[in-house]
Amino acid sequence: MGNRDVKLLEEQIREGIPLDWESAKTLFKLPIHTLGKLAQIQRYRLHPEKIVTYVVDRNINYTNICISYCKFCAFYRAPNSKDGYLLSFEEIAKKIEETIALGGYQILLQGGINPDLDLEYFERLFTFIKNRYPQIHLHALSPPEIIYLSKSSGLSVDEVLKRLIKAGLDSIPGGGAEILVDRVRKILSPNKATSEEWLYVMERAHLLGLKTTATMMFGHIETDEEILEHLFKIRNLQEKTKGFTAFIPWTFQPKNTALSHLPKAGAVRYLQVLAISRIVLHNIPNIQVSWVTQGPQVAQLALEFGGNDFGSTMIEENVVASAGVSHRLSEEELRAYIREAGYIPKRRKMDYTIIEN
Repeated sequence: MGNRDVKLLEEQIREGIPLDWESAKTLFKLPIHTLGKLAQIQRYRLHPEKIVTYVVDRNINYTNICISYCKFCAFYRAPNSKDGYLLSFEEIAKKIEETIALGGYQILLQGGINPDLDLEYFERLFTFIKNRYPQIHLHALSPPEIIYLSKSSGLSVDEVLKRLIKAGLDSIPGGGAEILVDRVRKILSPNKATSEEWLYVMERAHLLGLKTTATMMFGHIETDEEILEHLFKIRNLQEKTKGFTAFIPWTFQPKNTALSHLPKAGAVRYLQVLAISRIVLHNIPNIQVSWVTQGPQVAQLALEFGGNDFGSTMIEENVVASAGVSHRLSEEELRAYIREAGYIPKRRKMDYTIIEN
């Protein structure tokens, strides 16, 4: 790819023109430093200031019992497993209280597809949390969990979402997307929501007024074209609904999973895909870097490859930790890493409203 082609790409990005499929494909052939430069143009087009945001929250995995049996997951346990658990409401309350004591204001609540939990269980849980801690933002469940509740209750996705919103649901995380291509999903997670179902839940959630995030887990069996297919599906839905606040790509962690034989994607591949995500997703305002999987130094570098959000303080995290990856940062450490990278740290809400602190 010549300098002239790169210049044309640069002009398109500066003007906020979406890249077509063929142009997006050429991004994988560019040198990493050129990609970083293009991604930064997109980042500063959307965010001219040198601010990097983050959220203070806790990831509460309410259960590890799951009947999806995804090959990439080291966290789940089958029903009746001696290591399976379901947190009581009081155990969840204790974790929320610890979060509030540490300055937290958001809870990311996710678990497995537990066949013992019905829609009424989540209505009771959300009502319990909101009655006791009305100040907490409840960022909860994921499209596969919503699809399962829809099927098990015999209700439409809209009805399930309306009931959960009434009980206290504030927003939905983008978990369970992995790669939104059914060839990949049939191999990795054949029992989980299809690409179409994942996108459908997000579309309905957006139309009901919920904001959500979108994610991508790569570095396993997907091709470059399938990464692009994932990005274009997210971009097309965003064009329609404008409901995604951020995109979060991270690399598959193979340790302790059924795919432990696969080589782990390195930092260069992570930065390449992060930069391509930033360039292609011209209409998603924020790109989150993943210090949880990459470590804080690579996350700092990712701020030069289009990232503008440092994610969460992640007071607790169990899913990635089950795959043998465990990075921990306090809020002060997280802020220090952002400053050290040359940016101004700012707390934010899920919708990216800045909280002064």
